[in-house]
Amino acid sequence: MTVPYAAIGVLFSLLSHSVFAQHEPVEDKKDSSSLLSVFRNGKTEGHFRYFFMTTDNKKGLTDYHAHAAGGGLCYATAGFHGFRLGIGGFFIFNTGSSDLVKTDPSTQQVNRYEIGLFDIENPSNKNDIDRLEELYLSYSWKKNSVVLGKQIINTPFINPQDGRMRPTGVEGIWLKTKTGTAKIDGGLLWGISPRSTVRWFNIGQSIGIYPQGVNESGKPSDYKEHISSNFIGIIGISYPVSSRLKIQLWEQLTQQVSNTILLQADQQFGENKEEHYYAAVQTIIQHSIKNGGNHDPAHTYMPKGNNAVSFGARLGWKEKHQDISFNYTRITQQGRYLMPREWGRDPFFTFLPRERNEGFGDLDAWMLQYKKQFGESGFQLYTGMGYYQLPDVLNTRLNKYGMPSYTQLNIELQYHFNGLLKGTQAQLLYVYKGQEGDSHNNDKYVINKVNASLFNLILNYRF
Repeated sequence: MTVPYAAIGVLFSLLSHSVFAQHEPVEDKKDSSSLLSVFRNGKTEGHFRYFFMTTDNKKGLTDYHAHAAGGGLCYATAGFHGFRLGIGGFFIFNTGSSDLVKTDPSTQQVNRYEIGLFDIENPSNKNDIDRLEELYLSYSWKKNSVVLGKQIINTPFINPQDGRMRPTGVEGIWLKTKTGTAKIDGGLLWGISPRSTVRWFNIGQSIGIYPQGVNESGKPSDYKEHISSNFIGIIGISYPVSSRLKIQLWEQLTQQVSNTILLQADQQFGENKEEHYYAAVQTIIQHSIKNGGNHDPAHTYMPKGNNAVSFGARLGWKEKHQDISFNYTRITQQGRYLMPREWGRDPFFTFLPRERNEGFGDLDAWMLQYKKQFGESGFQLYTGMGYYQLPDVLNTRLNKYGMPSYTQLNIELQYHFNGLLKGTQAQLLYVYKGQEGDSHNNDKYVINKVNASLFNLILNYRF
């Protein structure tokens, strides 16, 4: 029995013993002063998930496919003078996939997408893929809450990035509070379990689990297990200047690695919340701290003195059942924007699922996005079309992952079932990425990057 099963099994056996194995009958009523009542009136949630993914690469390059299925439980006690205890875990099975360990013969490149459905540290494991995801103690009072332990948070730089089987989790202390009209989120993190892994890592160890790309001189990066960092400090403030203008400021300090600040303003035009135009602007400023994680330049994550600046803009129109927006991102040529991909997806307005713009400088991106809800039918459509102009793949100072300029088309259809199948959600996602930049006749810059189609079918059942 692995750790998640053991932890959940012990908890539920204790609960069942308390509820059903008493020699004397227990009155069935809530009592905030009774631990028995706290556990008996807790809430259990379940989740089953199936994920099919396949990549159709350029002719002559290896294609991949994967089937993943899994499920999990999460339990939280009822409140006890403001306190709650929560625990949750998830298991995954590889139910029929390509050989995800095998490299492409012509480029020697490894699988990129499908491997993330399982454990990227042990891709040959097909049966014993499980994780203790949540184990926390929370306390709430008035409009405030604090959570200590393993949990899931959502910030611009650290977020669930739930595009595989399971989200990214963190371990630490997290506070949510409200002062007047301002909302404040913040905390101290000392552990991370990235998406597509089953273990928990300290902050430094979590950097480099995913592919590391190349350093500025063009040599393979080698910072995995070489980064010295014990904690991340985060604070975010959201302030409504008026009923139509909101400003948010986030700062994230990764000990001995980097400091990153995001400032964003969102403006609504017109008083009608159901139908209006809107606009937003964003800037991100980042710089390295000390030696960027290691005094040896060959093993550091962020070069000493590294600075990066990005700007973003959005203009859109929204009504009750549809939303259309034009988005732009600029990362200056001052340096690479670096944020461990293990921690979350990009906060850029031009982000589209299945690709990132982290690791680049001198980037211009344009993206048109359209969202449509078909009345009360349960159908939702999400589409996006973007053009991403990157530095040449040989410009390793500003192109960490050898990605050529590209276009990307996303078409996603979701359906939420009702009636007998209420709680079930189906999602179909098609992605095409076309090559726009020069690959210099080297297909290692093409495979799993451009001239490729991705097909995803996801089924979720929550109860």
